[in-house]
Amino acid sequence: MSDIRYDGKVAIVTGAGNGLGKSHALALAARGAKVVVNDLGGSRDGSGGSLSAAQEVANHINAAGGEAIADGANVTKDDEVAAMVKAAMDQWGRVDILVNNAGILRDKTFHKMTMADFRTVIDVHLIGTALCTHTVWPIMREQTYGRVVCTSSPSGLHGIFGQANYGAAKAGMIGFMNALHLEGAKYNIKTNLLSPSAKTRMTEDIGIPEAILDQMTPEAITAAMLYLVSDDAPSQAIISCAAGGYARAYIVETEGVYLPPDEQTPENIAAHWEEISSKDNLKFYDNSAGPNMNFLAKAQAYAGKS
Repeated sequence: MSDIRYDGKVAIVTGAGNGLGKSHALALAARGAKVVVNDLGGSRDGSGGSLSAAQEVANHINAAGGEAIADGANVTKDDEVAAMVKAAMDQWGRVDILVNNAGILRDKTFHKMTMADFRTVIDVHLIGTALCTHTVWPIMREQTYGRVVCTSSPSGLHGIFGQANYGAAKAGMIGFMNALHLEGAKYNIKTNLLSPSAKTRMTEDIGIPEAILDQMTPEAITAAMLYLVSDDAPSQAIISCAAGGYARAYIVETEGVYLPPDEQTPENIAAHWEEISSKDNLKFYDNSAGPNMNFLAKAQAYAGKS
């Protein structure tokens, strides 16, 4: 198998001053990509800001013989994101890869969480991802090539105590990806998700033993990212990854049951709950038409027997 490389490609990586984003930016550059290293340079909760972290990563890439520019755009600000993308276009004339990685944490149980903290986390993760993607989307359509990776989380796929805001943002990326997968297909734009767990400043105090954390390297996550932005990448894939383990996550539905009109009551749903919930025959659908067709087929089959 030939090496996966990105020679001639231009990548933007958000939140690339530390942790996963830094690992992503360095690896893309090492494999030939020209990289915009974006980082607001704030603290873990999103406060403050400095270009120094992004500049340090860009300097490292340039010193190693690569090409990189540092950028301090706040991914929630339209004008700053537009300026970041313009800088990439002015420097290199295209944008091929976008890795949406910027994020913050403001963890609290929901009854103690302020709505300001809820909105801020949604803004950075979900709106920031959408804004950066929306800004590069016309470029990718025009050049009929684009690779977009969004960073979801086990919190969005499965839930984590005290992360209603973070989990909601990360789950929202699934619907975002599903739509962009469909809309980008004719333009060779592929959109995928990472669902990572790694040792970074975002996970340093969540109670995972140090010996386990040491195995959860950012580089292990970056390997999955590199595949998802390659020429031969899939689309609409969710890669769950941690400590060198990789799995594909799916949204599935059970086979379900059909209840005729005179039986469509909450009591009958309760009576059939075990059958409705059975995992014996799980279904994966490529789009929202799938479950509708499943239910309509059941209704038609019942009508044919009547």
